[in-house]
Amino acid sequence: MPAKSAAKSSQRHTSPSIIAAASAINGGPNAGRREPLNEYVCQRVREMRKNQGWTLQSLSEKSGVSKSMLSQIERGTANPTLGVAFRIAQAFGITLGDLVEGHSSEPRIDVVRRNDSNSLFRDDDQCRIRTLSPLQMEKDVEFYELTLKAKGALVSAPHFEGTREFLTIEKGSVRLLSADSQDELQRGDSAHYPADVLHRLENIGRGEAVAFLVVIYPPSVPR
Repeated sequence: MPAKSAAKSSQRHTSPSIIAAASAINGGPNAGRREPLNEYVCQRVREMRKNQGWTLQSLSEKSGVSKSMLSQIERGTANPTLGVAFRIAQAFGITLGDLVEGHSSEPRIDVVRRNDSNSLFRDDDQCRIRTLSPLQMEKDVEFYELTLKAKGALVSAPHFEGTREFLTIEKGSVRLLSADSQDELQRGDSAHYPADVLHRLENIGRGEAVAFLVVIYPPSVPR
């Protein structure tokens, strides 16, 4: 491909923000223009710095961007201009495109596969519990598939104060006990109950019982 055509092709596949950045850096028509970037860049700068084990002062020395500005960027109280983002990218040894648009190649869908052995939380003669919420995510809500074997039971000690559970029966019959209260649930029934007390699920049917369990923790509780 001739050089001129290649240049045109490259520009067609380059984002406007990157073109503007190159123009500003090279003294082109956008020179001096202050074009703020999105919040993603602020988060990415913080993550990359921590992954490198750098302090704010270290990144400041490597990039030439003031420590106070870097702090504001990481806290999301200030968006970096393209020029500032370019200097930060250089400090990490990456291109401006990698810093600004690195998220475009990351998957937005986090899937827990049915046959993923890492999602199996428990499997014994009483029950089988499979985690359906992403394992690596710090979360206030946890989602499980629960299979109670014939005559099986799941006994749970009290969770953190304020914890609640939602239970939906997909198959079979289950007796639910929460502290001094109890009820029997059939296929299609749902129940909401306190989980910061002793609670128990019992299979009262002849075959396996399958249910979906959602655990909701109160805010700011370590897990």
